[in-house]
Amino acid sequence: MDLPVDKKKISIVCFSGDFDKIVAAFTIATGAAATNREVTMFFTFWGLNALKRNKGRAATGKSIMAKAFNFLMGGLNNLPLSRLNFGGISPKLMTGMMKKHNVATLPELVEAAHLLGVRIVACEMAMHILEIEKSEMIEEVKDVAGVATFLNESENSHIIFI
Repeated sequence: MDLPVDKKKISIVCFSGDFDKIVAAFTIATGAAATNREVTMFFTFWGLNALKRNKGRAATGKSIMAKAFNFLMGGLNNLPLSRLNFGGISPKLMTGMMKKHNVATLPELVEAAHLLGVRIVACEMAMHILEIEKSEMIEEVKDVAGVATFLNESENSHIIFI
């Protein structure tokens, strides 16, 4: 009789809010989950931008600095391309190219990650600093955790930084 084998684990730290990097993170996450790996995505600082529930820019938070930083974070539909952003038009052009070549778009990748059981975690410290509440996050965010918790839960994981 074969003994059960533990799933391989991958943890992806998303600290960039760049469109192409978030696409890469979700592509790796969904590919790993589809090949029977346990996947956790940990979003911190600018990476939290991809998890904002409201689309568009809003000056949220209590302090002036938090309002300024949160205004810069326009959500999943306003992520800048890491190179050659051209005033925000490049992610739209890239999305068009993805559709043309039958490649999953970022919203489709987020949905696929959810359906495949990818665990999406928001960084407690970054949320505290930026004065972001869990209620401001997309429903796919099931947990808010600190770094120590994330590292303890990722102890036997391959950790990827994007």
